Formats: sequence, C-alpha cells, structure tokens
Amino acid sequence: MTQSKSVASRAARTITLSLSTLAALMLSITAAAAQTVGFERTVVADANGKLREVGIWYPSEMAAAAQPLGSYQHTVAAGGPISGRQLGLVMILHGVQGWFGNHYHTALALAEAGFVAAAVTHGPDLRLVDQPGNVTRILEHMLAVWPHRDRIDPARVGIFGFSIGGFAALVAIGGAPDFTRIGPHCAAHPDRVCRILQERNADLAMPISAWEHDARIKAAVIAAPTLGFTFTKPALAAVKAPVQLWRAGSDEITPHPYNAEAVFGALPPGVDYVVVPSASHFAFVACSVEMAERAPQVCRDAPEFDRQAFHATFNSAVVAYFKTRLQTP
Repeated sequence: MTQSKSVASRAARTITLSLSTLAALMLSITAAAAQTVGFERTVVADANGKLREVGIWYPSEMAAAAQPLGSYQHTVAAGGPISGRQLGLVMILHGVQGWFGNHYHTALALAEAGFVAAAVTHGPDLRLVDQPGNVTRILEHMLAVWPHRDRIDPARVGIFGFSIGGFAALVAIGGAPDFTRIGPHCAAHPDRVCRILQERNADLAMPISAWEHDARIKAAVIAAPTLGFTFTKPALAAVKAPVQLWRAGSDEITPHPYNAEAVFGALPPGVDYVVVPSASHFAFVACSVEMAERAPQVCRDAPEFDRQAFHATFNSAVVAYFKTRLQTP
C-alpha cells in the first residue's frame, strides 16, 4: 500500500479506496500460496496474577479440519507441529466485552502467510491501564516460555488492535494518553463510549507515568480506535513504530472526527490511513449466525456493505503491511 509523498496536506495522506480497488491491490501483493494453520490455547498471568486465555495460530504442515471456536468455526490443525523459522509474531487485541476469537479471521490470514498470531482475552475489564501491560506479559510468554519460542524472530514483532484494543496498542508502541481530556469531551459529545465509562465507573485517574510501553513492537495496525481524542501530538510523539490506521466510514461507536481521525492527526508523519466507506464500528469483527442472534448490533451492516468481502480485503491488507514492515532479515 502506498501513500502520497506530500505531508503538507492531511487529505493528501489519506487513502479512501473502494473495496474492489483495495481488494485488487492487496491480492496482487499477497499472491503467495497460503499455508496450513496450527492452533492452540494457553493461559498467561497478567500483571495482577489473573489468568488470561490466549489463542495462538501459527504455520503448520499438518492437515487441517474445521473446529469450533466459540460462536465461530475455523479450519486449523489443532495442536499441529509448527513449521518455519524466524517467524514474525503479531499480537491481537479485541474490543470491550470481546474475546480472543473475535478476530480469528485476521489471525488465520497472518498464520497462513507465515506469522504467529497470539490473541489475548481481556474480557469486559475496563481497567485501561492494565491492557498495555498485558501486551508485555503476552510478548514475554511468547518469546521466553512458549514451547515454540525458538521459531519466533524477536526482531519481527507487530501488534493489531481494534477499538479499545486499538487504544491499548497505541499505548504499547509509545502513546501516553491524556485522560483529563475525557471529561470535557464527554460533556460536549456524550457518545456511547462516554456512557460506558460512566456506567462502569472506569478508573480515569491515570498519570502519564502509569502507561506501559514495549519497544520490541516494530509495527502496528490500528482499527477504529477508542478514546482517540486523548492522544495529542505530544502524547504520540514517542511512537517510532510505523502504523497502518483504519477508520470505519460510518462508525457509530467511535464517531468521526474524534477517534481515528484524531489519532491520524496526532501521529508522526508516515501513517497509512485507510477510510472504509459505509463500514460500521464492528465491521472489523468476525460474525456468524450464532453471533448475529446473540449480538445483532455487532453483525448489523449497511445494505451496501459486504462484511465477508471486506474481511478478505482487510486481511490481505494487514498481512501485506506486516510483511513489508516486519521483513525477514
């Protein structure tokens, strides 16, 4: 994916493509044959000693079969042997009330392309300060404890974050959000995120020193980030990792221009910024018949928006980005 060399205009650095155009571009970039995917679950203790479930997808040569995954189904070689060396690692963070399987389609695409993808379940917790710290706990587990840790290249670590997971990913790569901005923002723009923070009595008394960063993360993909307005230019000045940023064109949860757009304006130059027309906030989340019945708001799309087609496009773009940014030495 490319962008204008000019940084004088914000508009010049924004990429707004139709799904068909983006799909053709990404499929041409990621034309390599896909691999079989192995899968396993584990648990990792967070900074408070609470066990967090982690799903791990990785390249394998063992025959795969359809397996249940919560309300989803994925085709994997459960417990299969890992294949390849110097593999890149991408950690995956979900949104509020989600779990590690919400982005299994992206994890599968990464593993098919030769990456290890590790997704952690944060659950409904809104202790926002803990999530970036959990990223470090998961990374330490994958690099120092996981039985196949010798297959991972510690210089090829990336992160994908959606919604509040996007917020956590921004902190993990160096962001230091200013929570004093939440009160004035919510007074002027009482959106759904503001209501959730109030209803759950979220701890917002966070000094900048409380945020935990991890310099081992070398690239990030951020989708529909929550609390984007808390990141000013000084708050993101320390970010060195390249970022691919996605905004849902019809985001009803993290509305424009206070979230993805605010992050785009605050990040250092060089962001790949993709605006997806007609996409809702949850367009990045996997859906199924069971999910549509249990959480219809998550699976509801505009009539002109094809989520399945978008996921093929989105996953190809994410894989291409990490391949470019986390190249094998």
